Amino acid sequence: MSTAPIASPRTEPPPAGARRPAPGYDLARVRAEFPILATRVHGRPLAYLDNAASMQKPRAVLDAVIDCWSSSYSNVGRSVHTLARRAAEAREAARDTVARFLGAPSRGEIVFVRGTTEAINLVAASFGPRRVGSGDEVITTALEHHSNLVPWQRLCAERGARLRIAPLDERGRVTVEAVAGLLGPRTRIVALAHVSNVLGTISPVAEIAALARRRGAAVVVDGAQAVPHLAIDVASLGCDFYAFSGHKVYGPSGIGVLWGRAELLAEMPPWQLGGGMVESVGYEETTFAPPPERFEAGTPAIEGAVGLAAALDWLSALGLQRVAAWERELLARATELLLEVPGLRLLGSAGAHAERAEKAAVVSFVLDGAHAHDVATILDTEGVAVRAGHHCAQPLMAWLGSAAATRASFACYNTLEEVDALAAGLHRVREVLG
Repeated sequence: MSTAPIASPRTEPPPAGARRPAPGYDLARVRAEFPILATRVHGRPLAYLDNAASMQKPRAVLDAVIDCWSSSYSNVGRSVHTLARRAAEAREAARDTVARFLGAPSRGEIVFVRGTTEAINLVAASFGPRRVGSGDEVITTALEHHSNLVPWQRLCAERGARLRIAPLDERGRVTVEAVAGLLGPRTRIVALAHVSNVLGTISPVAEIAALARRRGAAVVVDGAQAVPHLAIDVASLGCDFYAFSGHKVYGPSGIGVLWGRAELLAEMPPWQLGGGMVESVGYEETTFAPPPERFEAGTPAIEGAVGLAAALDWLSALGLQRVAAWERELLARATELLLEVPGLRLLGSAGAHAERAEKAAVVSFVLDGAHAHDVATILDTEGVAVRAGHHCAQPLMAWLGSAAATRASFACYNTLEEVDALAAGLHRVREVLG
């Protein structure tokens, strides 16, 4: 695999006149729904550009969680009292909401988990051993978050299988050809991110899934960075499993979703054992509940599910297409301004304004002579919140030729003025660090 770093050429200037949201997108009204955006940091207005790590929460989510706690909270399961029924109904209604949002054929295919990491671990631990044996192969890609790499490393080590890594092209993209070149008669699982958390690259999941399934391989998709930015239809994607986290899509932390094909979930044994996932228990034998309950041991994140449903409903009402269009303008503006910062190198060059967008609203960069943590610390003094480090993607960072990078990531509530503040802050970093 090549280790040549990727730099972004100036090929994606923002379209003329694209300096404010399109008609029908009321940015001021959107921002007013996020109380935390009124925060001041070091005496400056907060410019929150760490959305790929966690997004802020609109009032609809705050209100839903508070209402759950204050009027209908109880444990769910066997209880028949009024509060327990309300809580159970709210949680199952949330399952319906998630199913609609993902285009899932059945609510029974929606498993509530703590987040993307737990979802992928569940698949690797429960589905993996049934599919992968000695001499078999699992394919993942060079841009994966550790959560979609380490579980497959362990599975392959335990099963005597081989983990194969699909390389990136010179623009930081996973291509159909790269995955096709690795597919073989022993390929059992293909696991890939829908959107890279470092480069923002959008992978051609549907095309890769079609190839993989024709070869008899199951397809697992890390959708953590895709769900906030792209309209997801799991049926159209053709994958077998899809995972995402609530906190990355304007919802609470500690809640996430694994979607899986009903026939695959039905054949998978439980991963965690305990209350809530059994039908009957004796001293000699236990029978397990059908999916999705089979994979939801213990007391669930009831308020988390309610808050996640509120977030998805809120985002759907706002309109994913309108949000995506505005985020593309933010990304294009950021690309234009950051390329003017002396000594700054953007990572990845996939386009945001092509006929088919290849990049979500994420931009990562390195600044010559400055450590990413120092960059982020100085930006914080300017009120600009960004991410710094290896972004839980150390192999990718090594391929990019840098141990760490600074990342700015955008959401529906960000403004062009905040992008300008990021650029001004980086010029300030240059002044301070020389």
